[in-house]
Amino acid sequence: MTHSSPAPAGATRRTVVATAGVASLAAVLAACGGSGGEKKGESEALARTADIPVGGGKVFPDRKVVVTQPTKGQFKAFSAVCTHQGCLVKEVTNGTIVCPCHGSTFSIEDGSVRKDPATKPLPPERISVSGDSLTLG
Repeated sequence: MTHSSPAPAGATRRTVVATAGVASLAAVLAACGGSGGEKKGESEALARTADIPVGGGKVFPDRKVVVTQPTKGQFKAFSAVCTHQGCLVKEVTNGTIVCPCHGSTFSIEDGSVRKDPATKPLPPERISVSGDSLTLG
């Protein structure tokens, strides 16, 4: 003798349809989210070595990084987010990385604070040189 479920058959069908809809939505969102683009961005060349002046540097606001060349052929990279209140640094001048918000400056050699109000250095970022290309990571 077969016993039927106390829930009506329509409820089961609705549950199955709703579950399938949620699963489909999750698959679509996963496909759109793609972490592959982030990895690709990390491996793309950031700049050419010739773009970074000796004794200076260049800010890449879209990547939130600043790249410096303290001495010929020596490249350094630091976060472009000021450690004082999170503004982006704006320029590299006279051997220092300058934050426009409150006047903090940082060394192009090691990211250390040259002038407060910042009290912590800019965190280093990994940079690699391959031929005449600079790449983050």
